[in-house]
Amino acid sequence: MTDAQPSPAADAQPAAADGQSTAERAYHHVRGRLLDGTWPGGTLLSEGVVAIDLGLSRTPVREAFLRLQSEGFLRLYPKRGAQVVPIAPGEARDVLAARVLFEHGAVDALADRGPEALTAAAAELRAACEHADPHPVEAGRHFHLTLLRAAGNPVLASLYETLWDRQIRISAAATATRAHAAEDHAEHRALADALAVPDPALARALITAHADSLLARIR
Repeated sequence: MTDAQPSPAADAQPAAADGQSTAERAYHHVRGRLLDGTWPGGTLLSEGVVAIDLGLSRTPVREAFLRLQSEGFLRLYPKRGAQVVPIAPGEARDVLAARVLFEHGAVDALADRGPEALTAAAAELRAACEHADPHPVEAGRHFHLTLLRAAGNPVLASLYETLWDRQIRISAAATATRAHAAEDHAEHRALADALAVPDPALARALITAHADSLLARIR
C-alpha cells in the first residue's frame, strides 16, 4: 500500500463562503481525489493527514471516510486509517460493457434519423474533443455525454450519466499518463470522424475498441 501525501496548501481554504459544512467539505475533497485518480486503489489515507491538509479537525474527516466507505470507495481500518478500494477487473469490465451498450444505442438512434443526424453529432463531438477542461477524465466525460445527448433520448442520457461516478474511477486509472490521455483523445477523434463519414458500423466498432483499450490499460 502507498501512503497519500498532503495536497498543496491551496486546498486548505475556509468553507464558510460557499455554505458547505466541514463534513461536506471533507467529503468532496476526498471523493474528488478518489475519482480523479490522485489516490489510486491501495492508497492508505490518514484521518490526521487529511484533516491537516484541510485545516479541519478529525471529526468531519472521519464522517467523510464513513460515508465513502458506505459508497464502496474506502475500507476503514481502526487506528490505521482508510484504504482506497482497488478497482477489480470484473468491476471495470462490467461498467465498460454497460457503457458500450449505451453508446452503441446512441449511434443506432442517430443512424435511424439519417446521415444528417450522424454528421451533426460528429460536429458536436469534434467540438467536444477540443473541450477546454485540462483534466483528461473530465474532458472524456464531456465527450461521451455529448454523444449520448446528441442521440436525443434524455432518459438514456440521464441514466448514462449516473454511471459516471464508477466510470470516472476507471477512466482515471486508464488515463494516468500523458501517453494514455493522448491515446484517449485520438480514439475520441476517430469516433467523431467515423460519424462524419458517416459510417455507423465503424463508429460502433470504435466504441468497442475504445472500451477494450481502457480495460487493457487498467489490467
